[in-house]
Amino acid sequence: MVRIEDLTFGYGADGFRLRVPEFSLEDGARVAVVGPSGSGKTTLLNLIAGILTPETGRIDVAGSEISRLSDAARRRFRASQIGFVFQDFALLEYLSARQNIYYPYRITPALTLDVEARDRAEALAAACGIGDKLDRHPSALSQGEQQRVAICRALVTQPKLILSDEATGNLDPESKARILDLLFDRAAEAGAAVLAVTHDHELLPRFERVLDFAQFREGAGS
Repeated sequence: MVRIEDLTFGYGADGFRLRVPEFSLEDGARVAVVGPSGSGKTTLLNLIAGILTPETGRIDVAGSEISRLSDAARRRFRASQIGFVFQDFALLEYLSARQNIYYPYRITPALTLDVEARDRAEALAAACGIGDKLDRHPSALSQGEQQRVAICRALVTQPKLILSDEATGNLDPESKARILDLLFDRAAEAGAAVLAVTHDHELLPRFERVLDFAQFREGAGS
């Protein structure tokens, strides 16, 4: 699903530096990423998703060398192939929760917002406990509810790769377990891989593999 070779990335000449000689994520795998703040965990997710591009090296995702695609092609690829749960949720305030979940369909002509997709969105919202809040805008939702909207948006297109940046960080223990079950169940249905950044070490036994990201950081950064 993901293969990285000889990747380097940096923020400015004297700032944060990241080097990943090699990394792979198999189809259907469940991998947790841990490491200290500033070690580059979120940067790695952004590189895999094509939000950032490496200075050198190669990133293949689902058979495509995403690091060589144009900006527009990367956006289309990300919307159709990758479900991304952002740490800051990245919800649009002018859209309702339902419309935020539909958002990948609004920006990608290759995706069709048909009855099946709408039903899937409703089912995901119900499973996340926000089925009665879909007409509310983000400012009218709690942080935990906003997070669940972001999770539904990431899953609704049935992506082949799910990237999760602290997807359960604002949830109580019971909700964390339920959301992780939802992520894993939906990933299994679609044969999708899950790569999840987390600081919650109690969740690590749920994953097949744990990657300590401190090994990839070079130099100073925040």
